Formats: sequence, structure tokens, C-alpha cells
Amino acid sequence: MRVRLFASLRDLAGRSEVRLDLPPGASTEDAWQALAKDYPAVAARRASLMASVNRRYAPFDTALSEGDEVVFIPPVSGG
Repeated sequence: MRVRLFASLRDLAGRSEVRLDLPPGASTEDAWQALAKDYPAVAARRASLMASVNRRYAPFDTALSEGDEVVFIPPVSGG
């Protein structure tokens, strides 16, 4: 499973992409939990995140398939 990280999540994890091995039937939430286990600094960000699976916004209970791309999107601001 390919997980991409942006903005503050990328900074906290120290990388923009990680690979996760998840069991069949895993959800986006499972991917987040695995990520937070490997990179504890990101764990506190969960409440404010959006998720995307294969470039479409997705709820955290979305079932994942082999080869999916998951992106966790922190809140952003601009000016």
C-alpha cells in the first residue's frame, strides 16, 4: 500500500511517501493506525485529517485493495 504525506504530516514523518503492508480487508483507518504506529509523531493529527483513496476523498472506513494509493491530507491555509 502506498501512502503519501503532505505538509505537516510530511514534516513530522520526515518523508513524503511510505509503504505499508496491510492485511486483506484493511480500511483507510487501518492504514492510518499503521502509519501512526510507525511514525508516532503524526498520531495527534488524526482528528483534523481528510483521506483520499486513488485521488478521491474517502471516509476512514473505506475498504482498501492491493495497489491503492492513500493520501492523508492535513488542513491547509493560504493567503
